[in-house]
Amino acid sequence: MSGGGGSLIMMLLVFVIMYFFMIRPQAKKQKELKKLRESLKPGDKVVTLGGVHGKVLEVSDSTILLSSDGTKIRFDKAAISHQIAD
Repeated sequence: MSGGGGSLIMMLLVFVIMYFFMIRPQAKKQKELKKLRESLKPGDKVVTLGGVHGKVLEVSDSTILLSSDGTKIRFDKAAISHQIAD
């Protein structure tokens, strides 16, 4: 029966390792991305998930209006990938 207890401990150990190396960093990254999207304001420069670089013109609850090369495009906030430092 001691073999069954050893395999249970190994499974728990694998789960703990998976949590600290995969699940926890991903959750932290998602939290930071959500914070970024909520803090956007007009004048910020951002990049969308599709690779569009633009300047924020207007921010609403769920959308954002970007200006890129004279074109105005409205995106969902979830489409913002990261902010570009000035």
